[in-house]
Amino acid sequence: MSRLVKKAPSLCTDLPLDNTDICNKLRLLWQLLRSCFGPTGRLKQVHNNIGGHVVTTSTSSVLLPAITSSQPFINLIKTSILNHVSRFSDCGLFAAILCLSLIEQAKQSGLRGNVTIGVNKHLLGLCTSYLQQEDCGCKVKLDFCSSHNLIRLAHSIISSKPACVLTEPEALHISRLAVQAFLLTVPCNSPGIVKLGNIVTVCVEGHPVLNSAVFPGLLVDMPDIFCLNKIENLHSNPLRTVLFSASLAGDLPELGDGIIEVHPGVDTDAQILDQLLELGKQVVKDEVKLFVCQKVIHPVLQQYLRSHGIIVIERLGITLMEPLTQLTGAQPVATLQSTIPAKAYGKVMDLSIRQFGSKTMLHLHPPGESAICTMILCHRNETMLSELKVVCQKIEHVLRLTLREPAALLGGGCTETHLAAYIRHKSVNEVTETVQALRCSQTEYLLAVEGFCRSLESVVTALEHDGGNSLIDLTHAHHWTRPADVMEEHMEESLGLCGCGLVQASPDKKWTYLNTKYPQFSPAPLTRDTTVEPSVLDSFTAKVNGLQVAVETANLALDVRYVIQDMN
Repeated sequence: MSRLVKKAPSLCTDLPLDNTDICNKLRLLWQLLRSCFGPTGRLKQVHNNIGGHVVTTSTSSVLLPAITSSQPFINLIKTSILNHVSRFSDCGLFAAILCLSLIEQAKQSGLRGNVTIGVNKHLLGLCTSYLQQEDCGCKVKLDFCSSHNLIRLAHSIISSKPACVLTEPEALHISRLAVQAFLLTVPCNSPGIVKLGNIVTVCVEGHPVLNSAVFPGLLVDMPDIFCLNKIENLHSNPLRTVLFSASLAGDLPELGDGIIEVHPGVDTDAQILDQLLELGKQVVKDEVKLFVCQKVIHPVLQQYLRSHGIIVIERLGITLMEPLTQLTGAQPVATLQSTIPAKAYGKVMDLSIRQFGSKTMLHLHPPGESAICTMILCHRNETMLSELKVVCQKIEHVLRLTLREPAALLGGGCTETHLAAYIRHKSVNEVTETVQALRCSQTEYLLAVEGFCRSLESVVTALEHDGGNSLIDLTHAHHWTRPADVMEEHMEESLGLCGCGLVQASPDKKWTYLNTKYPQFSPAPLTRDTTVEPSVLDSFTAKVNGLQVAVETANLALDVRYVIQDMN
């Protein structure tokens, strides 16, 4: 009989934001995430004390799941940010830093929680409505007739992930490949509802990044060299294909659920093998040239099929089943106890061999227009390759989001500084009507507005990690960086372009340091020169949602009165 242990009482924390331990942990998390932000962000190595895999990254989707906390209040914020990342892939660090900055500013202001929450909601509405306007000063329309802005968007995502360790030519090469792969997944002549295809990523370690490539169709591992010689002898186009999701190993448990009756003296293995060979005879009779199984194929069946000139692929894995089904049009056969229906067969146009280092791969060419492609990613070591794969998947997701909302936001911190200036100006001009609606004083309202704008600006200052200073110009409200080794009297010559690359420094411009008092002003619209394009872009959909998640999560945290934790 097990020993009975008295249950420990739950731990109740009153006003968690007044708890020193929780505040210290929030501050530490804020500093940790800020140090990862941007193209020059510092990498983090996360390792569990009891062992396990060492994670080296600066990406929120990898970093946040690797960080564990026993504090429910911290986990509440972390879970909210991870939910955003799982849905939109990008702007996870932006949302987390902004959320924690809003909480910190609210604590420092000393305002009542309900006032801060009300003002934050109001300002969030101002931000989102402004960003949705056609004449928004920090919004860029994306034209799918040209790939330039799509490549810039992809390049901005890649360049913000230093753990990929890419040179500029390598980053540009991967950006172009990512956009090419994405465009291959968009059907051109598909009537009715459009269904996007898949990008299958194959990683090759130890080879130069510039060897990375994209191929229409599907590349699968082909370790068996013996059957490669037969590919040259395949002359019929297209090639009939059959795809099995059931195991063809010949084991009894693979036959399915139910009771199996075995008569005395009957050799079950021989009977199952006979059934497999009958299946093989039907396949040969139906002139199948490519035989694919998700699981294991019995060696005797393999030998039989190959002796009749059929290419055999086993252990395909569940990940490649859907892309292969889309590519070939085959219907996966889930049983070996009945004949294969004619409609289950698919086809591929051609087969060829491709070699990538030690990997020998079979290239399955689509029979017509197909939305399936394979991206071969090469890099020098496993850590860099793993981060690069995550980033390419992020780019694919972000580009898919642009199909719904073909727009982007100015990157390099310019959207945040522009929004902060816009909010300050609009709030001062509409202060009388707003304070009546929010039922607070003008002083409280303006104090909360300043905290909101400083939080936006704190995200921008997090981009600088080398001792430089962040500035805002008092004309267009774009972000600028003064390097640490440049004297203030030579500042104008050193500024060059703003963070997004759209505005050039000029003698008539005035700047001020971020997080300092400056007179409110309405950001002047840019006279768009079609020859000048922003060099850094952010995902519109991901950033707008990240802004909403940051403000709503901060408001939720400010509204928490008790944290009750079960200690058993």
